[in-house]
Amino acid sequence: MDAGVRDLRAADHLLHTLAAELALPEGAFGCTHLVRGDRPRVVVSLALPSPLPRTAREWLTARGHEVADGLPDAVGRAVVYPGVASLTGTTTIAELLARSAIDRVTVLGAPGRPDPRTSLVTRDHVRPQWQDGALVLAAMPAVGGTLVPFEVPDPTPCCADH
Repeated sequence: MDAGVRDLRAADHLLHTLAAELALPEGAFGCTHLVRGDRPRVVVSLALPSPLPRTAREWLTARGHEVADGLPDAVGRAVVYPGVASLTGTTTIAELLARSAIDRVTVLGAPGRPDPRTSLVTRDHVRPQWQDGALVLAAMPAVGGTLVPFEVPDPTPCCADH
């Protein structure tokens, strides 16, 4: 769906709104996709365990969203996905993998996979990305041997200090 959104925060909000308004079923995925070119923007996709009902498609188009079948790319950033609501506070890598649709965790600058007992401070903002058909969370080292998701919940806008 193309709603003319230009930033990730607005796209995240749109996906949460759509998930609530459409009462998306368990097993649904909502992702963001960056579109470059002459009109840079963020589009969103919904993948459901069953086809999007015609009434939902009509509801979306009535609200000005361009709806098309298929994905804009294969590397969407997941915002809505099975288990995301349980990823709050601090959890271990093993718990994260067991409670959500995330397939694996990688740590920037580290070879291999992290120890499953490693704590991850979620900051209540866990945005994995699709890579070769797997949902992968990029994490980075933090204080006390913990990890945090690479994407921060409230990023500083570019050039904020200029």
